[in-house]
Amino acid sequence: MSPSSGGGPARRSVSGRSASAHLHAHFLGRYGLLALTVLLFLVFSVVLPDTFPTGDNVSSILSAQSVTAVLALGATICIAGGKFDLSIGYGLGLAHVMVLYLIVDAGWPWPLACLAVVLGGALAGAVNGAVVEFARIDAFIATLGTGSMMYAVTGWITDGSRVVPGPDGLPAAFTDLYDARFLGLPLPAFYVLGLVVVLWVVLERLPFGRYLYVIGSNPRAAAMVGIPTHRYSVHAFAASGTVVGLAGVLLASQQQIGNPSVGLDYLLPAFVGALLGSTAIRPGRANAVGTLVAVTVLAVGLAGIGQLGAQFWATPLFNGATLLIAVGLAGYSARRRLRPDALAAGGPPEERPPVTGADDGSP
Repeated sequence: MSPSSGGGPARRSVSGRSASAHLHAHFLGRYGLLALTVLLFLVFSVVLPDTFPTGDNVSSILSAQSVTAVLALGATICIAGGKFDLSIGYGLGLAHVMVLYLIVDAGWPWPLACLAVVLGGALAGAVNGAVVEFARIDAFIATLGTGSMMYAVTGWITDGSRVVPGPDGLPAAFTDLYDARFLGLPLPAFYVLGLVVVLWVVLERLPFGRYLYVIGSNPRAAAMVGIPTHRYSVHAFAASGTVVGLAGVLLASQQQIGNPSVGLDYLLPAFVGALLGSTAIRPGRANAVGTLVAVTVLAVGLAGIGQLGAQFWATPLFNGATLLIAVGLAGYSARRRLRPDALAAGGPPEERPPVTGADDGSP
């Protein structure tokens, strides 16, 4: 027997198992969450045939979860770079209060107020990035601190009370940002789709996104190949802050009353959507389309359990459990993605085929 023929069946078996595992992980990781969305919708449609599979219910789901979807997409940008921005909930509260304050109390035209808040969100995000990258403070701690400061500013502006429009209300053009419909669907659904397309292009097709993924995967290696990691991280935080500002404008148009504490209600669902989205479409890394699919799963699930008459505590229970599942699935997806490569290279010692005499050239 020649040396090259030794261990052939065992190696082919390992190679076959590797290919099968890779194919299974590929389809399960990419489309499993999308299949779950369809399955949930079908189950709730069977259980609630009179209320769930209706056009009004679909429109309600699309509009009600639009702010969460936009905020989750903002969180996705930083997660792609390996950072977590815990200030997004506080920033959302400040942004929506500031929009209404500028329109109601300061008398600004609503387009100018919206533009100022979006630019302010970008500036706040850049400050977050500078604190993380140049002050060398962990992103969790830094953004929790800056978020607390944003909450303080929100309380200072409102004096702890709500911003309520006068008898004439808000401009109709401003409230139509949320209330209007296009092609029979709520207008906010198209904002979300447009933002998904923009982030998909930026993260998947432009150098900025590719560099950001490299930084998130291994910042030391990224720096060694010449990628300006600090600058790109600051840009990622600034982009996230911009999206938070947009979410604040949309929330102000939806609520039409400035509530200084409402932003924190969106923090957990946004991170659940972004983390769960990293297990879909592009498993193992945060991506805009995956985040959209994840938010859709959450929206369908919450709408279904709500119509079944669940108690008020069911929503935070659902969000918390889904967050744990999301983090677990993200780790599982990453391990499954790496496992076929390890097997193809011989695998870890305990999984490699036994070395026979023919493998080392002996007769």
